[in-house]
Amino acid sequence: MATATSSQIVIPEIVKTKMLVPIVGTAPLIVHKWSEKAKRQMLDAQQGKKKAKETRDPQADYEASLYRTADGGYGFPVIAFKAATIRGGKLAGIKMTDARQLLFVHGDPSDDHTQELAPIDGAPRMREDMVRVGMGTDLRYRGEFLEWHTVLAVDFYEAMISRESVLSLINFGGESVGVGEWRPEKNGQNGTYRIDTDRELQVI
Repeated sequence: MATATSSQIVIPEIVKTKMLVPIVGTAPLIVHKWSEKAKRQMLDAQQGKKKAKETRDPQADYEASLYRTADGGYGFPVIAFKAATIRGGKLAGIKMTDARQLLFVHGDPSDDHTQELAPIDGAPRMREDMVRVGMGTDLRYRGEFLEWHTVLAVDFYEAMISRESVLSLINFGGESVGVGEWRPEKNGQNGTYRIDTDRELQVI
């Protein structure tokens, strides 16, 4: 931390520590990427264009719900894992603004290079759910990973938050907040995870 002399304040270099944290899902992960079709329909509605009737293609809806990395693998936005960790920190009494600035999560580029994804190891399957839309109901077809794991690339300022604290928040956020659809934060029980103690945690 900062030290003072008679003439100046000296601040040692504040460096980041990087960890590769193995994660294992403790409940199914339900993914729902915004498809180009959904974006187009929203834009048409905002522009007052009449919605044309389209034949429902469950397989296409399912495939469009999956996030893909640039190398063709499956992934999930790293920002969701950071948000779960920060939200868990708030529940533990840490200011969200502080947590946002002290730790960061990185991943692989998405296939459209618009975001970073944590690579998901697992085999997805199609999930059919009945959901409420306005005053009615509709069917949704989304991807679901029953068993899944990933590795989070986490950067943090160890001079300000300890390694043990970061790992504790990742675990707490994974179990109390979760990621994806129907997670605990949204009154569900899916998308929970914990640090995988069967795999090696690496500090780079």
